[in-house]
Amino acid sequence: MSRPKSPDSPLIHRNLQDIENYGSMQTRQDDVAITNEPLSFTANNAGMLLIIYSQFFFASMDISVKLLNALEPPVHTLQIVLIRMSITFVCCEIYMTVTGIPDPIAGPKGVRMILLIRGITGFFGLSGMYWSLQYLSVADATVLVFLTPLTTALAGSVFLKESYSVKQAVAGAFSLLGVVLIGRPAFLFGSLDGIPQGLPAAAPGQRLAGVGACMVSVLGNTGAYTSIRAIGKRAHPMHVMTYFSLWCTIVSSLGMVVFDIPVVYPTSWMWILLLLMVGVFGFVAQTLLTMGLQRETVSRGVTGMYAQVLFVVVLERLFFGVIPSLLSVLGAAIIMSSALYVVMKKAETSPRQYC
Repeated sequence: MSRPKSPDSPLIHRNLQDIENYGSMQTRQDDVAITNEPLSFTANNAGMLLIIYSQFFFASMDISVKLLNALEPPVHTLQIVLIRMSITFVCCEIYMTVTGIPDPIAGPKGVRMILLIRGITGFFGLSGMYWSLQYLSVADATVLVFLTPLTTALAGSVFLKESYSVKQAVAGAFSLLGVVLIGRPAFLFGSLDGIPQGLPAAAPGQRLAGVGACMVSVLGNTGAYTSIRAIGKRAHPMHVMTYFSLWCTIVSSLGMVVFDIPVVYPTSWMWILLLLMVGVFGFVAQTLLTMGLQRETVSRGVTGMYAQVLFVVVLERLFFGVIPSLLSVLGAAIIMSSALYVVMKKAETSPRQYC
């Protein structure tokens, strides 16, 4: 029995005959041939796998930012955003110029306003996360920012008219529980066990500021991820990345001028290396995430983002000496089980989504 379709959202262009489709490198004949054959597990879940891969690079980027904040003199959040997104913008423009992608700066007609919204909201999502890392551990910040899947799924349902099943909601709630068990934020558990040893403890006021920064990041990410899904395959992933990096560069530059923030110059090779790592990891992560979200619904796609917590636990152990507790292991098991359930559910119910 077929399920009734949700009413179309004005943000999603359903007629793709008169616009460029950047969603596949294959010909339409190949696509037709493929639809007559059963898809492999990897092909059927390509979007989810790309999102999971991106989370490793996001976790690596956050660890790099945390290490950068521990150096002297500290680098302001806006300067980190400026340097990272400048690198991303240059990489995007070089890639599109070499490969001959049309409209490398302005982007395709018909989606430029949505691209602009993605760029501006993405700035607040990124800067909020970086700011919070000055006062919170990576685990605590990740826990708070992972409110984003819940708010994004709701936004996708309201603005994009996407379905959001009860089973997806339950899986998301269990995943969020797993995130909390791994991060063990002090404001919930009344303990500092989740903060890496050897890092300076933040004062209550600073910690509250870090929590507020995470909330700004949640709202920014919600707008960014919803915009990416609304754009869909009407723009190349590099177009989305270009707008994001360009507006982050513009806004962070203006912010440094308006608030008279001094520029911190390199004082060691480690300073330069960490900034380069932030830029490169961020570029790779954002590219993979954009490609993944273009292939997945918002509500399902953001579920794969919970994998970042697993990567954070491993990397914090390596760099800060944090040993996962039994609660962390339990949380990891819950996250993996929930993600696997969502992936297998799609494989059973929608084998022809790539037609």
